Amino acid sequence: MTQNILARSNVVAEGTATTRDEAIREAGALLVDSGAVRPDYIDSMFEREASVSTYMGNLLAIPHGTNEAKESILRSSLSLVRYPQPIDWNGKPVRFAVGIAGLNNEHLEILSKVAIVFSDTDEVQKLLDAGSADEIFQLLEEVNEA
Repeated sequence: MTQNILARSNVVAEGTATTRDEAIREAGALLVDSGAVRPDYIDSMFEREASVSTYMGNLLAIPHGTNEAKESILRSSLSLVRYPQPIDWNGKPVRFAVGIAGLNNEHLEILSKVAIVFSDTDEVQKLLDAGSADEIFQLLEEVNEA
């Protein structure tokens, strides 16, 4: 798998979005700005959300593009945005939007690593309590390990 799928620059401790669509755009923009995806990948993130909710539980949503958007992915990458207040994600509270782009089906491995962290309520609490983006990055750095 591609090394360092989560860069420190793709971690935001204080997201500005207040709606689901703004959060998708915010997580997607980090992927675009880091050179991992083309701008049209964000459109496919909205298409995916329209077909199936990317809400995962434990305050987490994982917006990602459709299978048809593979040509818009330049390299595998993650973005994470934490929100100070819960965002309404189709009636579910979200404090973390994790954008994912995966080359060659790497998104499945990436998804499983993120799911492991967020399935542990103690780990989620550590992420909520983290005082900075640097602390959040350190808590999630294990997703970069092969």
